[in-house]
Amino acid sequence: MKKFVAVIAIVSLLASCGRNDRGELVGAEGKKWNPEKPYGMTLVSGGAFIMGKSDDDIAAVKDAPTKTVTVRSFYMDETEITNAEYRQFVKWVRDSVTRARLAIMAELVGETPGTGGIGEFAFKDTDPNATLTPYEQYMYDNYYSFTDDYSQRKLNWDVDLFDDPQDYPDEYYVEVMDTMYIPLEEAYNGERTIDVEKLVYKYTYLDIDAAARKKGKRKDFIKSEEVPIYPDTTVWIRDFTYSYNEPMHNDYFWHSAYDNYPVVGVNWEQAKAFCQWRTDYKNSYKRQRDQELVNKFRLPSEAEWEYAARGGLESATFPWGGPYAKNDRGCFLANFKPLRGDYAADQALYTVEADSYEPNDYDLYNMAGNVSEWVETSYDPNAYEYVSTMNPNVRDDKNMRKVVRGGSWKDVAYFLQVSTRDYEYADSARSYIGFRTVQDFLGTDGDVNLNKAPN
Repeated sequence: MKKFVAVIAIVSLLASCGRNDRGELVGAEGKKWNPEKPYGMTLVSGGAFIMGKSDDDIAAVKDAPTKTVTVRSFYMDETEITNAEYRQFVKWVRDSVTRARLAIMAELVGETPGTGGIGEFAFKDTDPNATLTPYEQYMYDNYYSFTDDYSQRKLNWDVDLFDDPQDYPDEYYVEVMDTMYIPLEEAYNGERTIDVEKLVYKYTYLDIDAAARKKGKRKDFIKSEEVPIYPDTTVWIRDFTYSYNEPMHNDYFWHSAYDNYPVVGVNWEQAKAFCQWRTDYKNSYKRQRDQELVNKFRLPSEAEWEYAARGGLESATFPWGGPYAKNDRGCFLANFKPLRGDYAADQALYTVEADSYEPNDYDLYNMAGNVSEWVETSYDPNAYEYVSTMNPNVRDDKNMRKVVRGGSWKDVAYFLQVSTRDYEYADSARSYIGFRTVQDFLGTDGDVNLNKAPN
């Protein structure tokens, strides 16, 4: 009995030596974390403002009566998402689909890593020599190995794809790559063109809004989405009858001359998919370094968008104040259609670079004009009468009408007003609608690291 008591005492002594809290309630230790402004974004400090039309409702729409609301702090893209930024998304999806097809082929023909050829692109979780992160190993052990959904397998990103057909390593690689391009009979001018219908982004998310209002198991609220993500370039022709806009159809999205112009031809679902990808892309980097994950990127609510567009100016007509769309030197302050039939009086026929004109007082560019912008909110003309005064937002999956804000290069000045509401259907893409993203801010405004370099 004395020996037993002695052992207990020694164990207790050793346990107490390993504790630094002295038995006090000090809280569980977390990872080191400091708020850091995402690259290309600016911090919009939350607050209260008068939302809606404070001046005459010239169009008599009567869908934006004034209402005092409050929004929390958030980061917002300084510019609209550009062609170059959206192309990063498209290329990532293209490479992911290609790698998945190569891995599937390698598995079908029995090729494994280390054997050369297509085997080098086999799923990473089938490579006995591959080193998975603890998170990757956990996901594979608990989920991936029990499913036939190849989108959940671990792709091998350590091996570069071959761009030149002459470098393809074997016949299996050739066979896979042929499936990524349109058939020869549909090609012209000797060009090999990617079949953009193959570029589908798959993701899952937890529908917290539905889970909070309905009873059910967690799995009942996990939603899956498959979104074709390539922009509809034909909008430049379809949006304007009896108008020659073929050059914009041919060049706008892919030509380097338009890299820094806002992406268009993207519908609401595609904009949402981009937000999900941007979140996953950033968090995959964070996981590799065992860092705290970032909050998701998303579309702004209608209230957040208007609050940001006002730039702290109460009851202003435009982001720069107003009531005029010209400055004191007679220069236009945004890209829009100033005169009947005259699209170029502001020195721009179509869109302009995303950082054109002067930003508002929140350092946000083109919150009026250039392209209208998708927001998260579903459109209801009576929404201001019933939405909450705290972070107001209308989410209705059955309502396909989604709010667009800010006016565009083809709109008159009325649509550039910060309080003007407009909408488009979620599955519609237009040559004058783009988007920008936001991210919820954590902590207090004074804690933010203003370093603009990617972390």
